[in-house]
Amino acid sequence: MRKLRIYVDTSVFGGAQDKEFNSVSSNFFDMIKRRGWCILVSYFTLAELSNAPAAVRKVYEDLPVDCVEEVSIDDEVNHLAQAYIDAGVLGRAHRADATHVAAATIARADLIVSWNFKHIVNYDRIRKFNGVNALLGYPGLEIHSPMEVRDEEDNEDI
Repeated sequence: MRKLRIYVDTSVFGGAQDKEFNSVSSNFFDMIKRRGWCILVSYFTLAELSNAPAAVRKVYEDLPVDCVEEVSIDDEVNHLAQAYIDAGVLGRAHRADATHVAAATIARADLIVSWNFKHIVNYDRIRKFNGVNALLGYPGLEIHSPMEVRDEEDNEDI
């Protein structure tokens, strides 16, 4: 069976050191390790992490090497990010967020996981990202918070 490929932005790594999001983010990364799922990160994520506190960088550094895949930021990603901006999904000031979504789309991630509810995990924006993707021939993309990515053991009462 194919491993789930999850694009993770910087907010999830930071969430593991944040009082409000610590428990859920830590559980998310534990599940990644346990299930052997693949974490996709881009240059933007790595650049943002390089400026983060040591405890946040350690969350990334503690992931097994075989669970991490770096996604390129190339012309195709930049073109798609610009298409999101041109369509009004996000403003120019949020180019990095548009690039995260574009990188995940081009890499054919199964989903994006983020704590960024304003610019990424946002019902209206998700529809618009996927609308642009459809117009340009890209697949739709699942976008969720770490709270929504659960292990089967967490669903035993269903």
